[in-house]
Amino acid sequence: MRVKEIMTVNIAYCTPETSLKDVAKLMLEDDCGAIPVLENKQSWKPVGIITDRDIVTRAVAKGHNPVDMKASDCMTKEVFTVNPDDEIEVCYHVMMNHKVRRVLVVDEDGRCKGIVAQADLANQVPDAEAESVIEVISQPA
Repeated sequence: MRVKEIMTVNIAYCTPETSLKDVAKLMLEDDCGAIPVLENKQSWKPVGIITDRDIVTRAVAKGHNPVDMKASDCMTKEVFTVNPDDEIEVCYHVMMNHKVRRVLVVDEDGRCKGIVAQADLANQVPDAEAESVIEVISQPA
């Protein structure tokens, strides 16, 4: 099975300049906990990812007012990617090796085409493999 068969397409996204308030609104509207941060709306090249946890730990918990902040203030800059034509095993190896719950899917030009979350894999791989992947990803880094 290939990544393109399980990835979520038509994803919400933001740019580094997007306000955290707007990022949170996107998460609410799309019922998701992670938003790719793209260089700009023309290139579609990911420069980060921002999660609801990033907002809580990097803004709220530190006493910053999230309303005054941008995505670039809280985003994780290191992004791990796979290709739509990769086998899903490549995807879960990336997740396990880097202990991440979400991987962006990019085309050969590095443009964001979708996202694969831990839950997407768990629903597609045999139970024993899914348990192993989730266990490794969930361990503290």
